[in-house]
This record gives sequence, C-alpha cells and structure tokens, in this order.
Amino acid sequence: MSRKINRRDFLKSTTLAGASFWVAPRTIWGAMKSPNEKLNIAGIGAGGQGGSDIGSVSSENIVALCDVDDRRAGGTFKRFPKAKKYYDYRVMLEKEAKTIDAVTIGTPDHHHAPAAAMAIKLGKHVYCEKPLTHSVYEARVLTQLAAKHKVATQMGNQGTASSGLRRGVEILQSGALGPVRELHVWTNRPIWPQGIDRPTDTPPVPKGLKWDLWLGPAALRPYHPCYLPFNWRGWWDFGTGALGDMACHTLNLPYWGLKLGHPTGFDAESSELKPDSAPKWSIIRYDFPVRGNLPALKMTWYDGGKRPPEELFEGENVSGSGALIVGEKGKMYSPDDYGTSHTLLPKAKFEGYKAPDPWIPRSPGHHAEWIRACKGGPPAMSNFDYSGPLAEVVVLGNLAVRAAERVEWDAKNLKATNSPRANQYVRREYRQGWTL
Repeated sequence: MSRKINRRDFLKSTTLAGASFWVAPRTIWGAMKSPNEKLNIAGIGAGGQGGSDIGSVSSENIVALCDVDDRRAGGTFKRFPKAKKYYDYRVMLEKEAKTIDAVTIGTPDHHHAPAAAMAIKLGKHVYCEKPLTHSVYEARVLTQLAAKHKVATQMGNQGTASSGLRRGVEILQSGALGPVRELHVWTNRPIWPQGIDRPTDTPPVPKGLKWDLWLGPAALRPYHPCYLPFNWRGWWDFGTGALGDMACHTLNLPYWGLKLGHPTGFDAESSELKPDSAPKWSIIRYDFPVRGNLPALKMTWYDGGKRPPEELFEGENVSGSGALIVGEKGKMYSPDDYGTSHTLLPKAKFEGYKAPDPWIPRSPGHHAEWIRACKGGPPAMSNFDYSGPLAEVVVLGNLAVRAAERVEWDAKNLKATNSPRANQYVRREYRQGWTL
C-alpha cells in the first residue's frame, strides 16, 4: 500500500545539503511504495561495477538483467537465476515495462544517457554510475527528464553518502576557511592507456560478446581487445578520460561545499592530442563566477601524474588523488578519491578548532538512500538535480582539452560563445536506434 507525504513533512525530511542548487521538491517520485514493499529492479550492465551495484540493491527483487558479455556478467547471472536475461536494454525496458519499478545502470559511459533517458520516460527510477553522462548535452537532458517525470534518481559517486564528506561540507559552509578563491583537484588516473592511436588489426569477436550492442550509440568500428572490458575509459567514443572517470568523486566535496554551479570559462593544456583517445595527461583551469556572497573562484584539475605545487600543502605529503581548497583563513586538504576525509591547514592554526554542530542529515548508505527515495522517502543527495549539473562541470573540461583553446561558456544555452571547435563536442551523433 502506498503511503502519502504532505508538503510540510516532505520539506522537513529534505533539509539535506543546504546547497542552493539542490531543489528537492522537484524530484518528488512517481509511483511510491510502502517502505516494507520490495522494488522490482532491473540491472543494465551486470558485470564489473554494474554487478556491484546490483549486489548493493539485492535486498529488493532483482527481476531482470541485461548485459552484452556473457563472460563478464556470468557471475551476476548465476547469482540471480530467476531474473530474466537480456542482451539489449531497449528490448528489456519495453518487455518489462509493467514489471520493473527501477533500474541500475553500470555500463560504459556512452550508454548511460540512452539507457537512463528511456527508463525515465517509462517512469522508472534510475541509479546510474558516474560520470552521469558522456556529453554535456546529455547531462542537461537527464536533469530535465528526471524533473519532468518525477522519478527517484542517484548518480554513483558513493562518497556523497559518507559522513566525512558531509562533515567537510558543514565546515566549508560555516566559513572556517574564509573567502575561497582557489581550488585544486587531481587524480592518479589514467591507469589505462591514453594518448594512443586507434588499432588497425581486426581480431575476431570473442564468443559470448554481442559487439554491435556493446557499441550501441557509438559509431561502427571493428572489435579490438584494447577497448574492453576496462580500457574503454580512454577512448572518446566510449569514455570520458581520467577527468570524466574520477572528477565526479574528487570534485564532489568542494562542488557541494562551495556551491560551485556552472563555470563561465575554461582552458587546458595537455600531452599530444590524438583524434580517438584522451591525452596522457592534462591540466584544466575553470573559472567560476560570484555565487551569492561567495567570491569568484579559479579551479585547476590535474591528471596523468600532474599535481598542484607542493608548497601549497604546508608540509603535508601530496596524495595520489585529492582536493585542496584554499581560503583566506586556511586550507582544507582532502587526500582521497571520495572526499571522505579532510585536514585543516596549517595544523597549528586550527589546533583546538571547534567544528560547527552537524546540520546535514547522515546517510543510511548510498544505494540505501536511492531505494528509500524510490519508496517515497526524501531524495537521494546525488539525485540528478545535483549530479546532473556536477556532471556537466566535469565533462565540460574535455571540451577545453579537445578544442585546445580558451573557451568562454554560456551555461544557460550550453554553448561556447567563442569556440566553434568546442561546440562540436557539446553533443554527439548517435547511431540510428540509440538516440535520447
């Protein structure tokens, strides 16, 4: 039996975040279930991270599974023998439209938006892995679709649910660092090949792999083992490089805590550019405007072994991945991928510092937040109202890398005002049958 939530109770239960861009009332859900009634969930992508996501929601009914690679997804298929098996998620969503309540999406990046858009249009709740989308345009579309169809959504940047990240947001928004005008974010990725040319040999497609369906919306090309199951991240047709793979995690704490919103411009430098794959390393600089009473801010992203200057770290070791937030009164150093821990610098200055009383509700768990939202509870923090704009910021950096020039950005209209080269990467061409 469905339960009812009035507006007053809803607003009381959604005081999360305090982020001015997180508009909870827009994401009130479609069909709501009793908290004790199990959801019928379908998994799109059942191997690797997709299989992990399915396992994380296995307290519910896993009724259908879709994957194009029998070898990769075999373990998940065996774990849920009663779930109907599909190779094409378009077919699954059509045939199971009356059965399923929600879907998880754990595919390569280029499938995220087509799969999520179709599910949302059918009124299904969606959990989608990071980065939410392959292109800037897709991120905007999914944000709008989720709001229109009033479904519960969540992007897979799991650190959002950690108490450590939420504590960091409280400290940032309390003003402990003073005005912040400088931000550095970096990663130890890529840990897959980048900056390489497309292969010319054409080995046979392995048994059990549906290559055409794996390509999906991407342009036709011969199978090659350099693309999958892991290294697709470095190829522009399928992935979004080190930036897309990790910034939805590493940028998450400062994005939320500093209410970054949309940048007004960005530029990049990188290793040699190849037409088909992301560069071996890049440094990307974003400009964020004044946001209410928060000053304009410059952010620098580093990957491929590049790091911020060591002198910024007050004698602390520079981690492989992390974020450094530089304010007038001090710095916050988060030395991990997920923003789950932080240190205030210089340490001597913050000795005895008393953090503000907690005001952001703590999470029952990243996947549990989403399940709760699907059943009529408050929206998950990384719902598409939040994670859609975050994903836009992340994949925007690749426009600067690929255009190889300064880009002035009109966020409202999703358009570079000075760079036709950048505009060609705002959205992509889809193969027939795979459009949004």
